[in-house]
Amino acid sequence: MTCPPHPWLNLKRSSRNCSLRLPWGRTLFESRHLPARIAELEASAANPTIWNDHEKANALFARLRALKKQWEPVLSISVEIADALELIECAIPKDEEHFHHLLTNLQEQWGHMQTELYLSGEFDTCNCYLTVSGGAGGTEAQDWAAMLLRMYIRYCERQQWETHLLEKTDGQEAGIKSATIHVTGSLAYGHLKCERGTHRLVRLSPFNAKNLRQTSFALVEVLPELPETTDLSIPPHELRVDTFRSGGAGGQHVNKTESAVRVTHLPSGIVVSCQTERSQLQNRAQAMNILRAKILDKQRQEEMKQKKELRGASESADFGQQIRSYVLHPYKMVKDLRTNVETSNPDAILDGELQEFIEAELKREATL
Repeated sequence: MTCPPHPWLNLKRSSRNCSLRLPWGRTLFESRHLPARIAELEASAANPTIWNDHEKANALFARLRALKKQWEPVLSISVEIADALELIECAIPKDEEHFHHLLTNLQEQWGHMQTELYLSGEFDTCNCYLTVSGGAGGTEAQDWAAMLLRMYIRYCERQQWETHLLEKTDGQEAGIKSATIHVTGSLAYGHLKCERGTHRLVRLSPFNAKNLRQTSFALVEVLPELPETTDLSIPPHELRVDTFRSGGAGGQHVNKTESAVRVTHLPSGIVVSCQTERSQLQNRAQAMNILRAKILDKQRQEEMKQKKELRGASESADFGQQIRSYVLHPYKMVKDLRTNVETSNPDAILDGELQEFIEAELKREATL
């Protein structure tokens, strides 16, 4: 039985360097400049004076390790593909089936590593802060926000990332008004940034006496934990720091001292708070980290807004930042409105099986 021709059989052997000369890889790799960025960081790491600032040195080496983890599999598979294509040139017709399977296996390997290669943005390797806030819908929206928070915690557990609750405001009847978690793990921001936006839920209301169908909204914000090397300073006179007693279950220490901190950035009006640590200094440090990330995010949004104004409107904003719909009644479906990826198993999605949606969004962003 003759195998159908494999699409890679028509490719010519590439040179064994850092550029993988394949149609689906060339633009992606060359646009990211990964080898150049690795070389730049290695040069900085070789400078003995870097250890004068240990925090800066640790951040640099963490960044270097993350980039190498992305790039080294590319070098490995590029050599394997080059060897395979060289053997194909010398192959006899009866070996076609063998090489067809060989290239298919290599193609599968590429599929597994492809997602991480999309994650080479400036902050993609960083830890992150994820905030969920209830939107329109009252108690329904607050309950929906709590469901989303659990979904993301379950997703982080599947990825073997650590999560730490920084701030939570409970709803009056059920759910949460807002909550912020700190996510620590490899490429945490790179993956979770795909979840930013408004999430819409349609279901039969458990809080309605007539059990009517209800639509609820919740907002998800994701910010990177900025490395110490980031050039962003905030003058003290632009800040107002308030302290207060922590809410929630807490403990004998937490609820009896003013350990919670609220920081207001006066020029922008951005307000952040942290109340889960026992120490006021720890809460203030976490609040300042979140504030720096929010200020940088706002600056970037303003830059993007200016570019869009210069380019002109290109799409409707009728649905704001709505990115995904979760329908539990009258049928079951979860659909991403950006990539059109959908599933009829919302229970699995709400239990943290989000990787298919995240990978699809990463590929979409890479082609923009």
